[in-house]
Amino acid sequence: MARPETPKPTACLVLADGTLFHGHGFGATGQRVAELCFNTAMTGYQEIMTDPSYAGQVVTFTFPHIGNTGVTPEDDETADPVAAGMVVKWDPTEPSNWRATDRLTDWLARRGRIGIGGVDTRRLTRAIRQQGAPHVALAHDPDGNFDIEALVAAARGFSGLEGLDLARDVTCAQSYRWDEMRWAWPEGYARQHAPKHKVVAVDYGAKRNILRCLASAGCDVTVLPATATAEDVLALEPDGVFLSNGPGDPAATGAYAVPMIRTVLDKTDLPVFGICLGHQMLALALGARTIKMNHGHHGANHPVKDLTTGKVEITSMNHGFTVDSQTLPAGVSETHVSLFDGSNCGIAMTDRPVFSVQYHPEASPGPMDSYYLFERFAAAMATRQGAQPG
Repeated sequence: MARPETPKPTACLVLADGTLFHGHGFGATGQRVAELCFNTAMTGYQEIMTDPSYAGQVVTFTFPHIGNTGVTPEDDETADPVAAGMVVKWDPTEPSNWRATDRLTDWLARRGRIGIGGVDTRRLTRAIRQQGAPHVALAHDPDGNFDIEALVAAARGFSGLEGLDLARDVTCAQSYRWDEMRWAWPEGYARQHAPKHKVVAVDYGAKRNILRCLASAGCDVTVLPATATAEDVLALEPDGVFLSNGPGDPAATGAYAVPMIRTVLDKTDLPVFGICLGHQMLALALGARTIKMNHGHHGANHPVKDLTTGKVEITSMNHGFTVDSQTLPAGVSETHVSLFDGSNCGIAMTDRPVFSVQYHPEASPGPMDSYYLFERFAAAMATRQGAQPG
């Protein structure tokens, strides 16, 4: 009796060292070249794909059930997916969720992003952990025609993220106001009608949920592009300055971001709060250095210890670079550390309300352990406003 014919692979993932993974393609067709990372979150695949911090990366999802809740516009962190593609264990199924408005596969196809299913993601994740984040080529062709040698060459030709300023690619084109607050049952996203603090948010690749948390904390938010100058920021007469998350090498983005931050710190006593790339920008502006990590931190289950209170927070993370805590100057303290590897996760000036964290306090990966940081920022602005002559 003849054995059933094995379906022809319609997608492949090729690593720069020549390692080849075949699978089933979905979403857009074509080819993408990027850095490969893995994410351990069990939920939030849509938020991950639309997080600007993933620019230049293909994401391997360690959780196998990707696509089972479909997609909804309410969960987009920015207008379009930013991650170059996705790698999953099992092919996406039909959505089963009352909020779903579309299938993941169709959503990816319309947005020009490639997916590959049927991959041994456990093996792939172990390779990334042991050897570091590789450069890869991801291809999807419904006919299954692939030039493997050309794909290997493309992966090897990828320049990588070191030295790459990607904030310019994902930042807003012009300034805008934001007043939408966090989602709450049953109203959904309400509007902030009585803000108490005027905040300028510098967009290095800002997630919408960060802006919503600022609005929910009582902030009237004006978002400026990543290339905004100190004069642009101070002309708006803010009560505080927020530095957003974003992709790429912080040292490259720092070429124009650091002078702006230093000027704001030198000329004002404004509270400053940074997240992710914004944390790294602040550290650079204060005199520290950043370094590339082996495989980075990507997931919604990362334990972080607050050194000021001794408490442990379960956090969401997405970063491939980190602040070298050994280079923190006098007057700057380390406030948070990762309990996975001891890497830096937060800093603060010892004599001013200027602080930042590496992780994402807005993401609320189940618990809402870290929302207090937005309240701390608001409290610092309220204190400053109260101290100013009326």
